[in-house]
Order: sequence, then C-alpha cells, then structure tokens
Amino acid sequence: FLAHFPNNSELGMSFIPAARVVCSGYWISFPFLGDADLVAATRDRKLSTFIQVSVVHPAEHISTRYSSTEIVEGTKDPLFLTGVTFPPEYPIYEETKIKLTVYDVKDKSQDTVSALLQSFFLGCATFRVGDLVKSKEQQLTLTLRTSDGGKTVGTIEVNLMKMGELDEGETDHITADAQDQKCALVRECTATEGISGKDNLPSLNAVLRNPVCKLYRFPTSDNKWMRIREQMAETTLSFHVPKELINLHIKEDMRRNQELKDLGELAPHWDNMRKSVIAHCDQMLSLYQDTLAELGKHTGSSFKSSCSKGEKTLEFIPINLHLQRMHVHSPRLKDALYDVITVGAPAAHFQGFKNGGLRKLLSKFEAERRNTGYQCIYYSPENTAKAKEVLSNISHLQPLISSHADLLLSSASQRSPDSLKNSLKMLSEKTELFVHTFKDQLVRSALLALYTARPGCVLKKPAVPRNSAEEGADAQHQDHPAHIKRQDSIPHHSEYDEEEWDRVWANVAKSLNCLVAMVDRLLEKDNISNIKEGENEPSAEDCKFSTLEQMTCCVLGDWYEQLYPLVVTLKDCMAEVVTRAKQSMAFVLLQELACGLPQCLMLTLRRDIVFSQALAGLVCGFVIKLHTGLHDQGFLQQLHTVGLLVQYEGLLSTYSEEAGMLEDMAVGISDLQKVMFRVIEAKSEDFLPIISGRREHYIIEVQLPAKMFELLPQEIKEGKLLRMYPVLFNVGINEQQTLAERFGDTTLQENINQENLELLKEYYKLFTEKMPPDCLPHFQEQNDLKGLLESLHQNIQAKKRKNVEIMWLAATICRKLNGVRFTCCKSAKDRTSMSVTLEQCSILRDEHQLHKDFFIRALDCMRSRQTQGALTESDDPETGCLTDNKPTSRHFYPVALLLVSSHLLVVWLILSLALLLAKYQ
Repeated sequence: FLAHFPNNSELGMSFIPAARVVCSGYWISFPFLGDADLVAATRDRKLSTFIQVSVVHPAEHISTRYSSTEIVEGTKDPLFLTGVTFPPEYPIYEETKIKLTVYDVKDKSQDTVSALLQSFFLGCATFRVGDLVKSKEQQLTLTLRTSDGGKTVGTIEVNLMKMGELDEGETDHITADAQDQKCALVRECTATEGISGKDNLPSLNAVLRNPVCKLYRFPTSDNKWMRIREQMAETTLSFHVPKELINLHIKEDMRRNQELKDLGELAPHWDNMRKSVIAHCDQMLSLYQDTLAELGKHTGSSFKSSCSKGEKTLEFIPINLHLQRMHVHSPRLKDALYDVITVGAPAAHFQGFKNGGLRKLLSKFEAERRNTGYQCIYYSPENTAKAKEVLSNISHLQPLISSHADLLLSSASQRSPDSLKNSLKMLSEKTELFVHTFKDQLVRSALLALYTARPGCVLKKPAVPRNSAEEGADAQHQDHPAHIKRQDSIPHHSEYDEEEWDRVWANVAKSLNCLVAMVDRLLEKDNISNIKEGENEPSAEDCKFSTLEQMTCCVLGDWYEQLYPLVVTLKDCMAEVVTRAKQSMAFVLLQELACGLPQCLMLTLRRDIVFSQALAGLVCGFVIKLHTGLHDQGFLQQLHTVGLLVQYEGLLSTYSEEAGMLEDMAVGISDLQKVMFRVIEAKSEDFLPIISGRREHYIIEVQLPAKMFELLPQEIKEGKLLRMYPVLFNVGINEQQTLAERFGDTTLQENINQENLELLKEYYKLFTEKMPPDCLPHFQEQNDLKGLLESLHQNIQAKKRKNVEIMWLAATICRKLNGVRFTCCKSAKDRTSMSVTLEQCSILRDEHQLHKDFFIRALDCMRSRQTQGALTESDDPETGCLTDNKPTSRHFYPVALLLVSSHLLVVWLILSLALLLAKYQ
C-alpha cells in the first residue's frame, strides 16, 4: 500500500486530531505476509487469501474500502507481492486508521466485488498511520483477530524503507524462514521525473496529470528482492495538441480560400468551379471552427475514454492516451526506467469504416481523379504537394527578405560596414532560396494553364530571335535594375509569351546581383578612405588629388541613398514573382479540389483527424523521452545527428472494422514523418509545446526550463530540427484475427510489416553510419542488433499466424536504439494491457534476473484488477463503460465454442453476415 507522507514534518510532536500529514513527494507501501496461524474455513481445502484495505478517517467511524492485494493460492503463509497506492491528494492524517481484512477466496477468477461475495472472513487488524511513522525502525507487527476481537488467527508485519535503501552489505535474502520473507514497505518519490532529478518537475507536470502508482516486490534469481514501481499517468497533450492543430488547419484553409478568390477573372466554366469549391471549403472551415469551439468548452478528464471514441466533437482527440512507466530497482544493478505510451489506434471512428480506412480510400480516390475527363486538369499528388510547398515558401520567405532588406538600409544609414556585410549575407541567402523555389517546371506549366482559363486567351510562342540591340538593352537593364521594365500581370486578352516567366523570376536574381555589387563598391571606397587617413601628412600635390577624391566620395558618400533604389527594385521584382506564383499554385490547388468534391475535403478531414490523434501521442512520447535522456550524452548526440526512432506496436486484427482502423493507423503514423521537433528555452512558466507549420510540414517546439536547456548539446540549443522515424508493426491477436487468417485476408498486415521493416533497416543503416560505435550503452551489442533485425525479417517473411515474436523483436530493437515505444489496440485497454504487462515481466526476467518461479505470479500481480482497488468510477476511468461484476477479460465470444464444430461455425458466419448487411442497409 502507499500513503503520502512528509520527509520534513515533525510527526512525533503532533497529536492534534485530524491534523493533515503535510509534505510533498513521498509514497509509503504496505505489502503483507500472514503467518502460519491462518486457518482455512474448510479443512479439506488450502487457503487462497487476499487482503482488503480499508481507510477510517478521523472525522468518521465508517471504514471505506480502498484497495486490495493480489490473491495468493495454496498456502497458510502467503507472500503478497503487491502494494497499494494512496495518491498525493488523498486525505491522510496522523489519526487516520488503516484496516486490513484477510479473506479466503473460493474462486480466484472473480474480480474484487465477486471475490468478496464468495469468500470467507479470516481476520482483521487496524493501525494508525502515525504509529507506523513514529515506530522504532518504522515497523509494525499486527495481530489478526476474528470480528469479535477474540481469537487470534495470524499476524501481519508492516515495514518502511526507501526505494533502493538496501546497501550491498545488507541481508535481504529470501529464505525458508517466514520471518525473512516478509515484504517491506517501500517509500519513494512520487514525482514523474524518474532518475534525472527534481528539475524536471515543472515541465513534466505541465504535460502529465493524475498519476496512478502500484508497487511490487519480486524475488531475483540470486534470492534478493527487486522493487518495481508501475506508474500510469494521463497527459494534457491529449487535448492541447489537437486544439493547436485545428487552429493551424483553420488558418491554412482561410489562406487557401482567399488565394482562390484572388485568382482574378476566369472563364465561366472555371469561375463556376471556383465558386463551388469555395462554397464546400467554407462549409468544411465552419466544421473545424465548431469543433475547436466545442473542445474549448471541455472540462474534466484530460483524456478521452473508449466510450467516447464515436463522439463527433472528440474525434480529433486520441483514445486513452497514457504514459505507462516501470521503474526498477535491483540489488546489484543500476536503476532503470522503461516507458511505453499506450493509446487507442489513431482512426476516424465517428466516420466509420464501411468503405475501409485511409489506405484504401486514398488509393481509390487517386484512381478516380485520373479519369475526371475534361472538367479539370489532373495534377499528380507530388505536383499538388509541390504547389503547397511553393505557397508555404512564399509566405515564409517574402517577409524575411523584406525584413533583411530593411535591415540593410538601416545599416547603410548608420554607415556600419560590419552590420552592412551581415545584413547583405542574410539577404543573399534568403533571396537565393526564394529564386530556387521557382525553378520548378510546375510553376511555368501552371501559369500557362491559368492563362488558358482566362476569358479570350490566345497562345503564342515567339519564333523571331532577339537582335543585338535587345541584348544590349538587357545588359543595360542588368547594370541598372532600377530601370527594369516591369511586366503587367498575366494578360487576359493578349498574346501570352511562355518565356516571360523566366525573365520575371530571373529579375529577382539580377536585382540582388546589382545590390551586392553596389555594397562591394561602397565598402571598397570606405576602405580606401580609411587607408589614406592613416598615412602621413600629404603634400600639396596630393591634396589636389585628395580634393578630387572627396568630390567623388560625396557622390557615393550617402550609402542609404545609393542602396535605396536597388532595394525598392528588388522588392518590386519579388512582388511581381509572388503575385504570379501565388495565382498559378492556387490554380493547381483548385484542380485538386474540383476533381474530387466533396470526397477530397472529406478525405482531408479524415486524414486530419487520424493525424491529430497520432501527433498527440508522438509529442507526449518525445517530451517524456527527452526528459529521461537529458543526462545521456549518447542519446542526445543520436537525437540531433540521426533522429528519433518511434516504434508503434499494433494489435489490430485484419477483420471487419478493425481492418479499416489499421488502414487509418498506417497512414496516420506514416504522416508523422513530416513532423520535426525543435527544443527551445522556456521564457515563462508555460511549458506546453508550440506547434507551427502546415499540413505537409509541422515543427513542434518543446520548451525546457533554463537549467535543463543548458544540459543540451550546442547543436540542439542552436535550434537544429530533430527528425522522427516512425515505424509500425502490427500482429492481430484476438479471435477476429483467427477468422481473418482462416477465412479472410491478412495481406494488409503483411504489407505494412514489410514496408516498415525497410524503414527500420534504413534507420539502422543511418545510425551505424553517423554514430560512433562506443557512443550508446547498448551499442556493444551491435552484432546482436544485426541478428535481431535479421530474425525480424525472417519472422515477417514466414507469414506465421499470430506471430507475436514480431512484436517482441521490434520492441527489443527499439529499446536498443533508444527509441520511443507505443502500444495500440482498438481502445488501448484489454489487448494493450496484456501486451504491456507481458513485456514488463519479460524485461524483469531478461534484464533484472526475476526468479523464474515468480514470472507467472509477477504477471498475475500486474494484470490483477484486484490490485487496482474497488471498482468505482473515481478509481477506474473506464468504469463508465463497464458493468459491475464484469470479468477482466471481455473477449468471451462464442467463437471458441463454435470452432469445435465446423458446421456450427459456418452457421454462425452466415448469421453474422446477415446481421452486418442489415446494419449497413
């Protein structure tokens, strides 16, 4: 059990009734061991006992059932491995009493409520919290008595110690002596900062909420004790990230709608198409705005339960997003943290899966777009993405160039050579990027397509070569860009010169070249003047030449006046390019939208929903990983040199609706490749991440306090973007997957696993090329890592039914490569919890020497709902979806019985098909 106690309050001097035991940061647990005096209610049956924990508050005399241990079978000397947790906000006082009641259970498979109803009372004991804290050696031995207080039936010993308190020389062996087997009380820090210290608290508390802890004490193979704290926490990012993302979508869509309106005059066919597209886009924009408004009203829980996965207003929110952390303290090994992010599969549940998921829908939509006929112009997805990138670059670079040009003029007015050089350097870099953006053939072809959409267009390509006079004029214009003849906007009723665009965007580069030449000339004259000032007293003849030079300098003396016309010309040329490029790219987007109304917008919405759920989990995983790895220089070097591996473990079947969920999930996780992170120093107490960008490229800025920010490598502190490498491996494990493997199709799962195996190999190759061999703690196992990859490849190729070895291999590779682990099923409950607990116990066995005889018991402890306390809505966030006395596993379908008879199975399949058809008619 756990209680929240101070590390500095003077408990021994305070006996005031109902005085709160105040402090922050410590937990206390009370594992129990009954002695040999426990007596079974039925002499021909061995005891199967558990302890019910109840709390009696000082102001009340009624005990409140709080939690319980696991059930220990077949012994009168039970060893309970599970502690019970009181959260920090729970009202614990010195006078608070803890009542421990021991029961003998007839049926272990029942949950807590059913177990109490079908169990025999053996005895109970009560102690005051203050007595435990003030006791000598912080230990209590309690006597179990019958309900009337008469007969003694056993004893319970409660001890208090810190997490990791035992030193190398202390004896903590598990022996046959019952006295030595007693489980100790564990006292440790409750904060979610892990190993790296309390400096992490402010920033982690900003993203984590409502931690729930369980403590265990398991024996090792060398008869020592290891202590495990299992912690689950909600995250505020479940709502924060989707709201930020929807806000960005709204701004992006508003810009797009305005760009469509700014296309100018179009022929009737294209104008009607534009009006239709804008009308549909406005409807979709209203939907995003309504969703954001509803999310702004949300109060209460910081996560979305599985009951709400079909709610329209919450469709952007991930399902059951939680951090699952296991903190292990072993006697002779270094403390270790193992984190897994658990979340429901990112999918558009409200929209449904009648026609499949995103993977199928996008493929079908693209095939239909190719056959749109004369109504619109077909642009490939690559060209459409390129158009959006050009528009984004314009929005990003144009204000930067204008700003650097103004700084250049400011430096010129101050006559500061160094500042002038720096401003010119920045201006040149941004302008060169600007010019490079428009070298793509797409802009030229889109301009021509837009011209043909104008009323009364006439095409003409010049056939007469240009004469020398024209070439000379061009040369003169190049030397004096202030006199460059600006072209009118795209003509409506005149001949269209297809080469005109090349001249327009080339004028930007020419203007920059003239600006650079003028700055060089000014700086050269300034250097000459400085040199002459440093020479000896000039002669009379020198003075004559000096006077002439001063007159020349007067012409070039005012740097601002010399540079101002060139800067104006540069801005004018840039504005000309921006106007034409924006209109041409907007016309490309018009074709994309017009070719698939309204399916195009609905697919965009579905993709946004799935991506929002996936991104919330990714941001949570990155933040947690960054905090736990702040003192690991190898990991930090890997982070900015290679990037972060993000491995998703999917447990969805390829049957019925879950196949559609898997298709959604595969696309959503793949889209995370367009996300990059930047770590910045927090300027306030608000540590929530900042999101910027557009649908094709997002940047997440993670804020750290100053002390933590200083621990980062210089590359990260300077703002280097950090890449993500998401991979997904899926293995269906439920009874629906049995049907898919016997009567359906598993190609989807096989293709996803094969595609992501190649991505994982690419990351490993990049990792080995860029990282030194001795950089990471696990890298001495490089050969083992190669073997794991090869084994994963063989298991994927084997196409074995329900091959869970794929999951174990992928998870192991991820941990060895310092990756972030995700486990997902439909709702992140049953299958996810089974997978996570199995993984945790396997890690304890393989990495921390868990005793082989206690593997199953450890697994039962972690999976037992009894250790989670009474089934109340306040304790179990998912209780609203369950009914009382419902078993832990809810997968008791008739399939297992029907498989006995193939005839019954066929009948069942026919009836199920009929019900499905009736449902969707």
